[in-house]
Amino acid sequence: METVIEPTTARKPRFASAWLGGCSGCHMSFLDIDEWIIDLANMVDIVYSPVVDIKNFPEDVDVALVEGAVANEDNLEVLLQIRKNSKLLIAFGDCAVTGNVTAMRNPLGTATDILKSVYVDSTDMQQQIPSRQHILPVLMEKVRPLHEVVKVDAYLHGCPPSAADIRKALEQVLAGTPELIKESKAKFG
Repeated sequence: METVIEPTTARKPRFASAWLGGCSGCHMSFLDIDEWIIDLANMVDIVYSPVVDIKNFPEDVDVALVEGAVANEDNLEVLLQIRKNSKLLIAFGDCAVTGNVTAMRNPLGTATDILKSVYVDSTDMQQQIPSRQHILPVLMEKVRPLHEVVKVDAYLHGCPPSAADIRKALEQVLAGTPELIKESKAKFG
């Protein structure tokens, strides 16, 4: 069943964007939609995003763009909340779609192998893996693209997607005529 955001007179669609394990390049490209961001803000209620100061992911979100891969337990927790509370979840950019650059650590071994390499083998002083809670989120054994963890409704490729592609996708979703890619295709850059 295809998810379509129906415009209603009762309220504007609730829009969210989130940043998991990645570089934030997709959100930088999102900001490159320039003055259209004002038009977007008039068409939707922005209820969660790294570009606004909202701490907890809300319920009843119509459209969620999620950037980045699932690299640690914090990312996993946020993604599960987003999926639970969103009607349409769009994997936003190649890290979300395929793991891309964020997943480059996967061939290097387990999370413990990576931490040992960075915090013990590559340092001269205080050679220890951070272990106190809230110092470093617990790494997942492997970095995963979103669709390996939750159901993804659509994919917006690019590293990062262009501002024009982001705008086009959002215009289609808001018009109720999305022509977004419905399956992940391994495509980088």
